Amino acid sequence: MTADELSQRYRAYIACLNAQDWRNLGTFVGDAPHYNGRAITLADYRAMLERDFREIPDLFFDIELLIAEPPTIAARLRFDCTPKADFMGLPVNGKRVVFCENVFYAFREGKIDNVWSVIDKAAIEAQL
Repeated sequence: MTADELSQRYRAYIACLNAQDWRNLGTFVGDAPHYNGRAITLADYRAMLERDFREIPDLFFDIELLIAEPPTIAARLRFDCTPKADFMGLPVNGKRVVFCENVFYAFREGKIDNVWSVIDKAAIEAQL
């Protein structure tokens, strides 16, 4: 996969998340991905995302920065949202917060195989 193809694939994955098109998540994520070093299943990954959307009804993944170097994607995702209750152990409780996630993905055979994610919790804390 070229860098352009990988970027397009990643953008389609983000569109799948924003549409909450869970039936097609397996088109982009492997059956046994790793998330921050922990082996999980595709069903675990889907459950994590579904929980995020339940807890943050206006969740929207906005790609702020995207670098593709096959088989790896590096992205900075921006979120402007209102979590309903506690979020990352913080009492957000419906307050609008803006924060970013720095995330790296390793693809294998066209699907996400590894995800390493760091969310800027300090940015959220500063807004509360």
